[in-house]
Amino acid sequence: MSDGPAARRDPGDPWGGVRPFSIKTKLGALVVISVLITTGLLLVAVRTATELRFITVFSMIATLLITQFVAHSLTAPLDEMNTVARSISHGDYTRRVRENRRDELGDLAQTINRMADDLEAQDRQRKELVANVSHELRTPIAGLRAVLENIVDGVTEADPETMRTALKQTERLGRLVETLLDLSRLDNGVVPLKQRRFEVWPYLAGVLKEANMVASARAGIASGSGSHTRTDVHLHLDVHPPELTAHADPERIHQVVANLIDNAVKHSPPHGRVTVKARRGPQPESLEIEVLDEGPGIPRSEWHRVFERFNRGAVNRPHGPGSDGGTGLGLAIARWAVDLHGGRIGVAESERGCRILVTLPGLSPSAKLT
Repeated sequence: MSDGPAARRDPGDPWGGVRPFSIKTKLGALVVISVLITTGLLLVAVRTATELRFITVFSMIATLLITQFVAHSLTAPLDEMNTVARSISHGDYTRRVRENRRDELGDLAQTINRMADDLEAQDRQRKELVANVSHELRTPIAGLRAVLENIVDGVTEADPETMRTALKQTERLGRLVETLLDLSRLDNGVVPLKQRRFEVWPYLAGVLKEANMVASARAGIASGSGSHTRTDVHLHLDVHPPELTAHADPERIHQVVANLIDNAVKHSPPHGRVTVKARRGPQPESLEIEVLDEGPGIPRSEWHRVFERFNRGAVNRPHGPGSDGGTGLGLAIARWAVDLHGGRIGVAESERGCRILVTLPGLSPSAKLT
């Protein structure tokens, strides 16, 4: 197969791989112009009987001036690229090279800028990863700390039920550490999903019970972690039919539901109500989950931004006692977990408050239950 210019043509190159202002063209033009100047001056010397030494001097001066002009046009962008590359090597990813050329140096400038964009994105993702992990680890750590402090202070006894609560938080913490290992594979698109069939009612009932337990345990702790400490909001579960089952990764879905409940509770009015609904989806073992609150809702203009990282919405302050502004990561984590399943998550129409709808695809017709 031919490997010529036509075979290597870049679809995004408007010049089709042939650049009229390439460096080769400029150097060739420099040689041609120098020869023409010298030839022209020689003809002038022959016709005017001018001494050859003057013609030689004039020819050299003209050639040097043109060469200096061309050389400056080639070295100036290289100096700029060197400066930008040095800044990138020092961790400054905000500098960019001007892309105002149509030659090979213009291609190099675009490549350097794309490299800077990729490095800046990776640095931002690294920082967001640390924030995500911190956000997820604080809740089980705070719950475990509250249980242990109560035992040490003599508020509660180290009976089997209390120790089971501590063990459950410890196991949750271990699973989150495993999630951290999974996150490290995101760049390669290799994040395992441990999907299985499970009963929706007892599963979601356990998630709501844990949310209440953590909120009660945290009520006296001011950690500033961004998780709510409110105990005045009532959590209601609505699953239909009661024997509903789904096929998904329970740990990831726990992240989704827990973060949606946390966000809904924070923005609920005093003594408000948060409802978690689960319905059968259109596909086998698919699932639709709704989380509804009675808060101020989300303006339609903000619907496309609520799942962005560090976005805290248009509400200036949370509602109800014991609520704080959070870190703006809960909904972003929920979207990440839903995306892993190939599902959808978004804000839906609601007469009152905010309604978040999650759709999980379940099983494909050829898949087998595990």
